[in-house]
Amino acid sequence: MKELVFAEMNMGDSASLSKTVTESDILTFAGLTMDFNPVHVNAEYAKESIFGERIAHGMLSAGFISAVLGTVLPGPNAIYLGQELKFIAPVKIGDTVTATATITEKREDKRILKLQTTVTNQRGEVVVDGSAVIKKIGK
Repeated sequence: MKELVFAEMNMGDSASLSKTVTESDILTFAGLTMDFNPVHVNAEYAKESIFGERIAHGMLSAGFISAVLGTVLPGPNAIYLGQELKFIAPVKIGDTVTATATITEKREDKRILKLQTTVTNQRGEVVVDGSAVIKKIGK
């Protein structure tokens, strides 16, 4: 993967990654974070919830934004300074989500980017909306 050069990044540049969320993803995330909320890991409990079934952790979906920022745009040598998130809709097992980051501001002097960040599902519905502030070190 070719590292993007900061000087060549422009307002409106955008990048995305997609992934189908599996039961294994949810259980692995629960184990890594110690978040065993039963709405994520217990089918019987989740059946009685407002969702009617198990859902993915909101932060799992947010993690896909981190993947875009750290690997594609701005890519390697990007350091998170901040992230604002609004969780709009649940992500369920089998949903294919697409995380997208779009540059909305660029500060040349500090090598800082502000990006609009969204995660949508396979129906095009926004499930997570927010913005990130990233500092690009290196190139």
